[in-house]
Amino acid sequence: MAFTINRNMSRWIIIVASFIIISLILWNTYVFFQNFKAEERTKMELWSFAQETLIESESDDEIEMTSRIIESNTTTPMILIVPGGTIGSIRNIDTTRVSNPNQYLEKLKTRFQNENTPIQVVADDKLYGTMYYGNSPLLNKLKYYPLALLVIIFLFAAVVYFFYKSSKTADQNKLWTGMAKETAHQIGTPLSSLVGWTEILRSEQVNPEYLSEIEKDISRLQTITERFSKIGSVPTLKAIDIVKETLDSYDYLKARSSNLIDFEISVPEQAIMVELNQQLYSWTIENLVKNAIDAMKGKGHIKISIENDGKFVKVQVTDTGKGIAKQHFNTIFQPGYTSKKRGWGLGLSLAKRIIEDYHKGKIKVLRSDIGKGTTMQISLRLIS
Repeated sequence: MAFTINRNMSRWIIIVASFIIISLILWNTYVFFQNFKAEERTKMELWSFAQETLIESESDDEIEMTSRIIESNTTTPMILIVPGGTIGSIRNIDTTRVSNPNQYLEKLKTRFQNENTPIQVVADDKLYGTMYYGNSPLLNKLKYYPLALLVIIFLFAAVVYFFYKSSKTADQNKLWTGMAKETAHQIGTPLSSLVGWTEILRSEQVNPEYLSEIEKDISRLQTITERFSKIGSVPTLKAIDIVKETLDSYDYLKARSSNLIDFEISVPEQAIMVELNQQLYSWTIENLVKNAIDAMKGKGHIKISIENDGKFVKVQVTDTGKGIAKQHFNTIFQPGYTSKKRGWGLGLSLAKRIIEDYHKGKIKVLRSDIGKGTTMQISLRLIS
């Protein structure tokens, strides 16, 4: 649990640091945009001053100089409205591709007025016109720079995330496979010996009831060995009655659990067929029930129920244990997460892998109340 908390803390630190970096980049971009816009404002004020000077100029040198300043504006679109409200002149605006130039220019004027404060052209204390100007193409492109930057950052983060996730999954797969194969191998040797000893005991005329119980446990060990041997390989799914498989797991667990555990089951009478692997499904039910028993500290009520909604069959395991905090609904399925002092925290992670990766179903905490209990739910698609 401490490992999971530290890992989550590291993730939050990375997320907060990334947010701060992105915020700083966007803020600097905004400041740069405003400075660039202020420079354009200065240029347009200079253009307005040149226009006023041109009106007042008498010498050829002054006219030539101001004309050059006026002609130097090759990017910023502008409309000069003379007194009376008519258009005096336009610059850097293409009206050849529009059907109604006057209507187009009127819309541009309104847009320019929203983008920038108009500048009045005054000479000899007389208003010669009002200049409306818009943002230059470069400034318009700069407006979308933060959005493009966010898209790039998002794509980069997505690549890093998927690389990290695939790498992590690959490592987990190797760990699962190695542990499972080794466990199956270790169980297999004494299991073969037990089968031999059973035959010897039978020849010694030992009570058949004792032998029957021993053979049941040997059969169970063989099932467990088969389960572990399937980890790391694609399991075979068959059309199986999930009601019968659930009842079989229920009967086995009830017979081998403490009398302090009150078991209850509610299942339909008719068969419900799904694509299932018997060994892995029963393993999942066992993990859920054992977790429920641990949550109740060995004493309480466990109910297993099956519902059919027409598309999915839903298997629910309900206990009267200590409950799970809502913020841990997803965390409990992570490998290594456990609230117990002993254990590896692999049971629910394994259950999630079996149901979601192998059976393409869904497993989740349906509901949980602290101090009252928890309901876990498995959803599997029906065979159509």
